[in-house]
Amino acid sequence: MESVKILWADDELDLLKPQVYFLEKKGYRFVLVSNGYDALEEYQQNKDFDVIFLDESMPGLSGLETLAKLKAINPNIPVVMITKNEAENIMEEAIGSQIDDYLIKPVNPNQVLLTLKKIIDNKRLVQEKTSSDYQQEFRNISLRINEGPNLKGWIDIYKNIVGWELKMDQAENPEMMQILAIQKTEANSEFFKFVTRNYLQWIEKAGAEVTLSNTLIKDKVFPLLAQGNPVVMILLDNLRYDQWKMIEPRISERYRVIEEEVFLSILPTSTQYSRNAIFAGLMPAQIEQRFEDWWLNDNEKGGKNLHEAELLERQLSRLSRTPVKHSYTKITQVSDARNLPDLTSQIMNQALTVIVYNFIDMLSHARTEMEVLKELAGDEKSYRSLTQSWFGNSPLWALLQKLSEKKVTVVITTDHGTIRVKTPVKVVGDRETTTNLRYKVGRNLNYDRREVFEIREPKKAGLPSPNISSAYIFARNDSFFLYPNNYNYYHNYYLNTFQHGGISMEEMICPVVVLSPR
Repeated sequence: MESVKILWADDELDLLKPQVYFLEKKGYRFVLVSNGYDALEEYQQNKDFDVIFLDESMPGLSGLETLAKLKAINPNIPVVMITKNEAENIMEEAIGSQIDDYLIKPVNPNQVLLTLKKIIDNKRLVQEKTSSDYQQEFRNISLRINEGPNLKGWIDIYKNIVGWELKMDQAENPEMMQILAIQKTEANSEFFKFVTRNYLQWIEKAGAEVTLSNTLIKDKVFPLLAQGNPVVMILLDNLRYDQWKMIEPRISERYRVIEEEVFLSILPTSTQYSRNAIFAGLMPAQIEQRFEDWWLNDNEKGGKNLHEAELLERQLSRLSRTPVKHSYTKITQVSDARNLPDLTSQIMNQALTVIVYNFIDMLSHARTEMEVLKELAGDEKSYRSLTQSWFGNSPLWALLQKLSEKKVTVVITTDHGTIRVKTPVKVVGDRETTTNLRYKVGRNLNYDRREVFEIREPKKAGLPSPNISSAYIFARNDSFFLYPNNYNYYHNYYLNTFQHGGISMEEMICPVVVLSPR
């Protein structure tokens, strides 16, 4: 172990001899001072200390006063407070000033050793424990992937992998993270096969065996209205399950998680298809048939999600014999978001409030376009972290804080997820072929059938046919479709960007979480 250097300030230095002798035998080094002033001077002259111990009741400059001055110099220096009693006001002030631990006099040498290990060795111990636990779990996950799981089994596998991803984020072990990433890729390869075998059956039995986009409101949201409290449905575009787990701790400060379930996004896992299906309660082909003026195919110009409010209203009228007082709000700009907390009174006076928030969708697209965001969200861990940081400072969280004081039911969900693409796949198509990187719609598509899930009869999948001979193809795992023209340029441009539209656990297995204020 690299030698750890400790600054210890205490006006009773003679009493520290047993602790110092014991710990020096363990390889720790000490600089001892008898008051707060000397502690500050020593630290300012020599900042290579790993941790500082402060006696709370030193004469002249108290431990709390010394703590405040030390934190002003370096907010990140670990500090342990030592006190003669556990007086509540003293400890509250110390904890509020970000101490890392505290000890009660007389201090036992083993107590000091345990505190040092917790502070100095915590990261290493967490890393070693996480890596050891995952090594044991690796085989179990692999066995479950290869034993041909059903849909529930795949959902459990995905949640398990996400749980390990979050643990690895904390452990910061690059080698084990790489192994986990490989296992996730293998899981996605098998999940792709599972989806291709079952997808058309799910479309036929949507709502009976599985909740899909078009049955999400009927299955998961509408039944909540019968409980009597106002229901707020918040749809965060592109919210993956791992991103939900990142914002869950903050939400849990104010809310209890009543249910944490998932639904499957329909194909293509893109806003035009999945979100229109959610609000219409219909598959895209049915939307096109019933509301021809409200549907635009991929190759037609114009906004593809301009009638969600009207589609929602029609769905609610089908689900309820009596009118459901509701509203629909879409947040696409920062200026719109600032007004969110003002919706509280309106929310309390209606049965259902739907809020669509596009931040994460904008983040994934902006990351493709902006170099600075490629740096900030360069991998899965930083992408999750950026979502967490945004949420904690967002008007949406401000609204949820206000609502936590009311009798409401909150549903947080999404329309689809995203996957970081790494493997280019060549596709040839005519001018009418769509530009999406994870799916294509066209008449004369040329591709390797082993690399895609193809639907040559769109109606069977509930999809419109822009032309009589139109076919859909969907990317597997982490692949993305590229045309031969300017292949290298677009390969480099889109490599490692977050995309959606295809088949992966990240895109299809979507969270739907029901919350109640604490």
